[in-house]
Amino acid sequence: MIYKIVVFVSMFFILASCQDNDQKRTAENKKELEKREVIFKNIQKGWVFYDSPLTEASENTRVSWNEWRLFLEELAQKPKRNIGAFQQKSKAITKKALALNDNIPSDYSIPPIKSRISALIAKVQMLDLYINLDVVPDKKVTKLVAEINLELVSLQRQMEKTVDKSKIPVEEGESDLLKMMDATRAIPNVLIDENKPRVE
Repeated sequence: MIYKIVVFVSMFFILASCQDNDQKRTAENKKELEKREVIFKNIQKGWVFYDSPLTEASENTRVSWNEWRLFLEELAQKPKRNIGAFQQKSKAITKKALALNDNIPSDYSIPPIKSRISALIAKVQMLDLYINLDVVPDKKVTKLVAEINLELVSLQRQMEKTVDKSKIPVEEGESDLLKMMDATRAIPNVLIDENKPRVE
């Protein structure tokens, strides 16, 4: 009889503790969902890219440079459903940003433009890294979106400067002067050893 009572009481405590665990688990899941929802809303609010060309040169380049056009179009499409959609979008943006290095137009294939493209790619890759973490740091993600926008502005301004420089007419004799200043065309500065036999 005592054995039955002990078994009954122990079963009662086991069932009561299981219900407590279920309630705790349900409360924890609810808190986690609320936290994810807050992170999602913060990222959705901060996910605003400068997807339209800011300068005339950038607009003209959009027509001739396919990778640039595709990159801006990818930035224009904003995900809406959940964090997973933002993660997929960041992967797509990273892929399009990496493609910018492939076919740079010859007018823009200069170090200032290439360095700005590299900086833009680095920021986009950091965004992809942060948004794919298990716990997404929403403040860092929105900060990176703002930094990517700054890189986009910098790149487009450099495009404009490059176009403006190309419009400046070359003065007579300037091309010859530039050739003379070119260090790769200079005669090497070699010391002549007086004691070394020479062929004349």
